[in-house]
Amino acid sequence: MSKDRYQKGLENLKKMNPESYQNLEEVLNGIAPDMARYIAEFPYGDIYSRPGLDLKTRELVTVASLTTLGSATAELKTHVHGALNVGCTPQEIVEVIIQMAVYAGFPAAINGLMAAKEVLEERGEEFEK
Repeated sequence: MSKDRYQKGLENLKKMNPESYQNLEEVLNGIAPDMARYIAEFPYGDIYSRPGLDLKTRELVTVASLTTLGSATAELKTHVHGALNVGCTPQEIVEVIIQMAVYAGFPAAINGLMAAKEVLEERGEEFEK
């Protein structure tokens, strides 16, 4: 069962952001190599593989959640990449982050927008103003 969970997780990660997972795996290898496997198995193998929501919707929800945390900039950037990789538009991502100002406050939303802006600029993504 565990191998199946891991394989499903890797399949989802490959669609969303394979470089990010490889980087995480390398960083964690020296301190907690099992953590990378746990990440592949649980969130991406078990949760992201569930029926009911497509990867695009799951990534938008994740961008919203990470924005509200206000302290997970690296993870937010990774998921902005992932959202773009599974079909989200820059406009959808920005709108989700703006909406989080209502629930998490303007500072969290502004920080989220700055993180998204960095990713969009890095990728050369156009944003309709």
